[in-house]
Amino acid sequence: MDLTVWRTFVTVCRLGSLSAAAAELHHTQSAVSRQISGLERQVGASLMERHARGVRPTAAGEAFLRHARATLNEADRAVRAARDAGHGSAARPLTVGATPSLAAGVVPEAVRGLLESGGPLAWSLLPGLSADLCARVLDGDLDVAVVTDAPPGLPDDRRIERRLLGVDDMVVALPAGHPRAGADPVPVRALAGETWVEDNEGSAALLRLHAARAGADARIDLAAADLPGKLALVAAGHAVALIPGVLTRALRADVATAALVDPPTRGVYTVTPRHDPHPAAAPLLDQLALAFAAARRVRLPAGRS
Repeated sequence: MDLTVWRTFVTVCRLGSLSAAAAELHHTQSAVSRQISGLERQVGASLMERHARGVRPTAAGEAFLRHARATLNEADRAVRAARDAGHGSAARPLTVGATPSLAAGVVPEAVRGLLESGGPLAWSLLPGLSADLCARVLDGDLDVAVVTDAPPGLPDDRRIERRLLGVDDMVVALPAGHPRAGADPVPVRALAGETWVEDNEGSAALLRLHAARAGADARIDLAAADLPGKLALVAAGHAVALIPGVLTRALRADVATAALVDPPTRGVYTVTPRHDPHPAAAPLLDQLALAFAAARRVRLPAGRS
């Protein structure tokens, strides 16, 4: 099968539109349609279906898509490896994924340690949610993912290897100048009158469970699209938020924190493929363990605890 057609299929699935895919690939829409039809004949199943806003993969298409992404990723790696070897360097780029809070500090610190000890290495960082990052490790898109076991948890798949870096205490992000900022650990009941904001269901589930165990209620009245948006709402005084403790030293100056009594926690893990791990994965995991431990030990000045 021609991988050009596979790339067309993956692009159509990503964009959800034949015309958008045609524009990105510099093809005509009819050419894209013919490629998809030809691929369906080769596979022997319908891979795409139309809906009101465009197209989407069928169940067979979803199954094909997972393998197509992995195949194209390996093909791209093969080309890069050959080109690097031809230029006298066989080093394979390192692709790292991390949840937004870990991508904000722990992972960059770990990669700096890796580069200082091991020398130059091309690398890239992709922030995302834990479930998506684990899936990308399975698909071959990522060499290492740094994730958490916050709801819905991590997949149990023999094709990946998990390593626990440690347990992270969640804290409350507050507007700078909030009376609880930098104070002794507070019970969540003391924040019952606050408006809370969340940016993902995993963090929201931790907050609801923690509040319920304390016999309190956390009113999650605001939603943010991502972590920066969540912190922007906190900084502007619209809400307070539950955030990972390891994020505290990477916070913007107009956001403070308070520790919680008996705080909710989440395990932080590295995820790597069992088959053909990147040569730099093992030393990076050691650096991640050091960076995570340092982030947990950090103590910031009053108002940024």
